[in-house]
Amino acid sequence: MFPRSLCSTARFALLGAMLALTSTSVPLAQAAAPQLRTSAPGYFRMMLGEFEITALSDGTADLPVDKLLKQDPAATEQELAQSYLKLPLETSVNGYLVNTGKRLVLIDTGAGTLFGPTLGKLAANLQASGYRPEDVDDILITHMHPDHVGGLAANGSALFPNAVVHADRRDSEYWLSKANLDAAPADSKGFFQGAMASLQPYVSAQKFQAFDGATEFAPGIRAASTYGHTPGHTSYVIESGGQRLIIVGDLIHVGAVQWEHPTITIGFDTDGKSALAERLRVFNQAAKDGAMIAAAHIAFPGMGHLRPAGDGYRWIPVNYTQSH
Repeated sequence: MFPRSLCSTARFALLGAMLALTSTSVPLAQAAAPQLRTSAPGYFRMMLGEFEITALSDGTADLPVDKLLKQDPAATEQELAQSYLKLPLETSVNGYLVNTGKRLVLIDTGAGTLFGPTLGKLAANLQASGYRPEDVDDILITHMHPDHVGGLAANGSALFPNAVVHADRRDSEYWLSKANLDAAPADSKGFFQGAMASLQPYVSAQKFQAFDGATEFAPGIRAASTYGHTPGHTSYVIESGGQRLIIVGDLIHVGAVQWEHPTITIGFDTDGKSALAERLRVFNQAAKDGAMIAAAHIAFPGMGHLRPAGDGYRWIPVNYTQSH
């Protein structure tokens, strides 16, 4: 770089001069690159035995969980802070796609347009993951709250034109009942109206099928009744190659509080006592058997295992995988 005839002192002096010249002759950036503030497409894929499981994000929604959980609001705020979370809690809404190799089964569809602009992303993330809405053969609904069925339809048309929708008869008879809608308090009528609007295209096309309790839909996919959060709330058990995944819908909402204190219920429950009993039953068995849990409102992808910890559980999120 420098002539060997220059002494060390001269070489360093010349280098300093060159650096100074460079620093003054190159213009500084005028502004930072704009912030994008979005994440990558919201899907996560893994294998369960021979089945391919794809978690699909519908987005997130801010929830005032201090007003919803059945405990002192100050205690909720404190427990959230221990997990570096704050109010309102940004809460995931997740759905799950199961490819058995013979059938493509979607479990829950997200909120669609029923809950505002931060949700309604499940269909786009389904396509980003490599599938199309028309590829889906069956849709299994855990329950008919709007954030689970709103993604079924848009502008009165089915978004999954080739799919048959399945839900427990107890839920369909409750949420699709005009008499129940008419009798509901004003602030609850939207739950009934959202369910009716979302299911109507499938009912009209005779592509809605109600089932009664434990039902097998395909080898390795079956319904397990977990009534309480709603009259017909259902979990779905997926099994392949000796591995088990339990998609539990809304058995839990706020992991930062309810993993450690599972006896705390939430105002969304139709029957809080039954919802609590089902949560403890399913979670105790999953912790004992080592089954994986997938939950609609645990931080995306909402999948992991449970370990007993005191009077509650320790949540072990699924390890990232490229699904070889």
